Amino acid sequence: MPSAWLLPEHIADVLPAEARRIEALRRTLLDMARGYGFELVQPPLMEHLDSLLSGTGQELDLRTFKLVDQLSGRTLGVRADTTPQVARIDAHLLNRNGVTRLSYCGPVLHTRPQGAQSTREPLQLGAEIYGHAGLEADLEIQELALDGLRAAGITGLVLDLADARILRGVLGDAAVPAGVRMELASALASKDSGRLNVLSMDLPAATRAGLLALPNLYGDASVLEQARRVLPAHALIIAALDDLAWLAGHVAASSPDVTIGFDLADMGGHGYYSGTRFAVYSNGACDALLRGGRYDEVGAVFGRNRPAVGFSADLKALVASTRTEARRQAVRAPWSEEAALRAAVRELRGRGETVVCMLPGHDHEGEEFDCDRELVAVGGQWVLRAL
Repeated sequence: MPSAWLLPEHIADVLPAEARRIEALRRTLLDMARGYGFELVQPPLMEHLDSLLSGTGQELDLRTFKLVDQLSGRTLGVRADTTPQVARIDAHLLNRNGVTRLSYCGPVLHTRPQGAQSTREPLQLGAEIYGHAGLEADLEIQELALDGLRAAGITGLVLDLADARILRGVLGDAAVPAGVRMELASALASKDSGRLNVLSMDLPAATRAGLLALPNLYGDASVLEQARRVLPAHALIIAALDDLAWLAGHVAASSPDVTIGFDLADMGGHGYYSGTRFAVYSNGACDALLRGGRYDEVGAVFGRNRPAVGFSADLKALVASTRTEARRQAVRAPWSEEAALRAAVRELRGRGETVVCMLPGHDHEGEEFDCDRELVAVGGQWVLRAL
């Protein structure tokens, strides 16, 4: 019989030091989003499954926990991604004309972990802009993401740019079944040239040449010019390369500390993204700190096909990439019913100080805090004394 305290695989308690850092980062990033004009929303943790998975495809379906509602008998889903819910809020509940900026932060639940060390209960924070199809919105989202990571104390940022339209442009009018398209996107994402060679065997020569060229199209800005030479001169490809160059130029001007790279074979989320997409890394890291891009079709299933661009990140994973902060300084105080002492404690807390009262019979409490001062009685008055 398993131990009563044993948690499911890839599910863990968040202990005080980490919880403090996560909460501080959550406040910092949401306050920064508000400074950009984003409004906070809080979608429910679960919904009717047909609504929750509307337009999200098979991948999200496989990651979603299902249960039966004992009130209605209908199947419910516990959200595995908040973005479709925010799209529903924009389309149906707010139903505004013009631009709407929304931010959110809350837990999501996955049936399987995304990686060997990943949690199945990420704390997802994100920001979305609805109603503007121009690159100005893409740039604003990328600048917010970069500013947020800087505020988290992460340095050596690397912005990796890609575009979902490139694969569509390479395939052009070729008759490629949806299943094969997904396999091609997967092979490109893993840069599996052997698999690409097999999958593209029966495709037109120009299409096949473009597919086989994509795995090598990664690196600095020179990649864009190389792509113009070796990829088909399709309108989608030209537009994608022009947009990537525009974004990279503006980010380079506003964020000279950020290294900008391109990976034109990165087709993760190919069926979801509709245009430019990006990921941000820190130097030497294998996993992205956050991901985002343009997904203009996300609201179509809700009857309102609005332009949309955004990003999301797992705060638990993000905190693991930040510096460990020193313990917060605090005041140690004895516990007593004496009115003067209790008034002194209230006054200090009202000034923003952390005051840890030593409960009767305990000499030490609160490992999360560094008590560098204490309240002591001197001449009938309670005063602070350095420890």
